[in-house]
Amino acid sequence: MSSTMRETSRLAEASINGIVRRMVNLPRSILGGFSRVMGGGRRSQTLPSSYQYQILEQDIQNVPEEWSFLTSFEYQYGSMHPFFYACRFAEAMKIAEDDHKFLFLYLHSPDHPFTPSFCEETLRSELVVQFLDANFTSWGALAYRGDGLQMATTLGATNFPFCAVIAPTRGESITVLQQLEGPVSPAELVEILQRTMEEQGSAFGCSKLKRDEKIRADRRLREEQDRAYHAALQEDKERERLKNRSRAIPKKAHDERLKQNSPNKDPASKAKDSQPSSQILIRFPNGERREKSFSSMDKVKSIYSYIDSLGLPGTENYRLIASFPRRVYGMDEMNMTLKDASLHPRASLFLERQ
Repeated sequence: MSSTMRETSRLAEASINGIVRRMVNLPRSILGGFSRVMGGGRRSQTLPSSYQYQILEQDIQNVPEEWSFLTSFEYQYGSMHPFFYACRFAEAMKIAEDDHKFLFLYLHSPDHPFTPSFCEETLRSELVVQFLDANFTSWGALAYRGDGLQMATTLGATNFPFCAVIAPTRGESITVLQQLEGPVSPAELVEILQRTMEEQGSAFGCSKLKRDEKIRADRRLREEQDRAYHAALQEDKERERLKNRSRAIPKKAHDERLKQNSPNKDPASKAKDSQPSSQILIRFPNGERREKSFSSMDKVKSIYSYIDSLGLPGTENYRLIASFPRRVYGMDEMNMTLKDASLHPRASLFLERQ
């Protein structure tokens, strides 16, 4: 084993024995991709054979960014490699989250002296291919272009080949569980990945469970608060209704006694008194409510007269509106009886300022 390989192995083993998670903030150019993929499906990894042939013959810079890494890799090393998703980094993170897997990230630097041996001996190894395909969501990118360049800068890549294990998280940051720089053999890479899964997988699973449980608990709390609020609101409305009713009943009895004792009642008034009553609840913009009993043969303008007699502030210029269904009782309805205006036997009106 070369001195460089031994040094890489030593650093990798040291990092494994003392794995330290670190949070890395993502650049805005990559964050923008997350909003575009949240509701989308997975892209197909298969291009038409004619297009595959064409992109192998032209400059890599003219290839769509999502396919530039696979095009470069397969042009030099063939199609034997782990299953790398041809997509943006944000999409790969979403796929990893949906599959409940860690993301294996590989930044490809074609001109680096360590790249050929790593690609030929490690990434094309059957051991590595089978292990990554079974346990990880894999994503690769050119280290000098697009998302690959952004991730190289974000993760502080100083040597190649560059690999990292990332835990899918939500928000504007990612959790880097493991980072490898320089060449590494197939057995060493699998061992590092295996130990990362074993040591970080349970902790990551627990933190995810705690996060999901907190979300559910917050949702339950909001639902309970909403139920309590609506119940209290209903109780307040019922108390206000009973309070207004207790005020209206003695006045109604007093008015009826006055009518009965009045010697000047005409036949029309007596006929009106014999009509069933209509209970009208009036709600004012300041939240105050008044309930008034009218004869079903009273006109809509009687309600206006009642409101005007109260002398409440803000009732100089207004109109009355029924909510369900919405109907405005304005000048055209003034001479309609409450029964004809569909305000009998009970109705609720809102006073709207004009």
